[in-house]
Formats: sequence, structure tokens, C-alpha cells
Amino acid sequence: MNWTSFLEGGIEIFGQAVIAIIAFIIAKSIGNKIIKTGFTKMQEQKDISLGRVKTLEKLALNAFSYVLIFVFITIVISIFGLDATGLIAGAGIIGLAIGFGAQGLVSDVVTGFFILLERQIDVGDYVTASGLDGIVEEVGLRTTLIRGFDGTLHFIPNRNISSVSNHSRGNMRALVDMSISYDDNIDEAVKVMQAVCDRIATEDERIVEGPNVVGVQSLGDSDVVLRIVAKTVNMEQWAVERTLRKELKEALDANGIEIPFPHQVYIEKKNA
Repeated sequence: MNWTSFLEGGIEIFGQAVIAIIAFIIAKSIGNKIIKTGFTKMQEQKDISLGRVKTLEKLALNAFSYVLIFVFITIVISIFGLDATGLIAGAGIIGLAIGFGAQGLVSDVVTGFFILLERQIDVGDYVTASGLDGIVEEVGLRTTLIRGFDGTLHFIPNRNISSVSNHSRGNMRALVDMSISYDDNIDEAVKVMQAVCDRIATEDERIVEGPNVVGVQSLGDSDVVLRIVAKTVNMEQWAVERTLRKELKEALDANGIEIPFPHQVYIEKKNA
């Protein structure tokens, strides 16, 4: 064996591989920067929503990474003296055979395409999909990433998203139920609560419409339930509900209107 030629060939291959890796890193960095710059300019023009821009940006970055990796693998194969064209053709035949058993992957891509085309969800939307609630972090051709409110990141294959409930399209509804006792005057309680709602409506910019006391919602074992409804800015409904509960509780207490709670009565039996 000619060790000199072997070492020279090895060094040459190693050098070409290092150059290919460096070129891959540079190309990925430049490509990512170009994509992000392009979508940033699109966002500044305000012709498209921020959530839509982020969705398309992540999708473009994802697709660019796949293409770049494919090109890199092809170059590396060529460096080691293999016929890249033959391997790609062979891979196509093998891929066709595997494709019949990879219907799930095809279904993921097709479903993901229609989710993007129909703009069912965008990055940043609060949605319910596959029985999971959370904020959309990424919409890809194969999977959709949803961050639950407990911090869990859910990876959902697109084929499992048979229906989507998007809670971020339009204003949201804040709903609060307050209880009063049967001994209190309902009309007086409604008057007190509505006065509080009117005051909050003028002070809180998160409220779009209302709040309004719509009336008696139900009759419980020991309480009369009154319902308050308001329309709020998207994703602010829970904060508005907390504010309403606090202010209504304080107003009812100040006006001597009882908020009942369960009581337990113990009857002691005396032995004869």
C-alpha cells in the first residue's frame, strides 16, 4: 500500500469535507438571515398579521434547512467518490417503496399544507387542537407545536388535527358568576353589581363591550347565581374575570349583600 498516496488522499478528502461543512454553516446562516430580514420587512409593511408572518417565517426556515441538508449530503457523497446521481435515483426508488408504508407522513404533509393554505391557525394563536389547549409556537408541514399553559410543549402530528378551535380570532368573552343568598333582594344586588361593571368599563381598556349583569343564571341549594358577561381584547379575558370577581366581591360586602357558602349543622344525640 502506498501510504503517501493514501495519506494525501485522506487529507484531501478531509479538507474537502471541512470546506463543505464550513460552506453549509455559512449558507445556513446567510439563508436564515435573508429569510428573517424578508419577513421582517413584510411585517413592517403591515400588509399581513404578525402571527401569519411568524408562521410563514418558521415554515420557510424549516423548508430551507431540509433543502440545505439534502444538498450537503449530496456533496459529501461526491467527496467520498460515490456516484451521487445513482444514489439519488436509488433513493428515489427506495423512497417510493417506503412511501407506501409511510402514509402517515404523507397525511401529515397534506394536512399541514391545508392548515397553512386555509390559515386555520397562526403562530401566537390560542387554540384547541387534538384535545390540547395552548399557544401555537410553530406550524410545520409535518407537526404543529403548541405550548400548554403549564409550560408543556406538545408536538402534534398534523394528521391528528381533525378539527381546530381558534380562540384568537376576534374578541373574547369574560364570564363571571356571583352568588347571593335567598334572603337578599335580587334587584338591589343587580343594581350594585351593574354600577361596579359600569365603573370598570370606563377604567379598563381591555374591555371592548360591557360588562353587563345579564340576570339570574341558576338557583342553587343555598344561593342565587347572577351572571356577568363582557367582551374583551383577545387573551385578556381571564385577567378581566379576576378583576371583576375582586371588585364585585368588595361591592357586595360593602352593601351588606351576603355571598353564601356551605354550612354544616351537627346535631348531637343525647342518650335517654
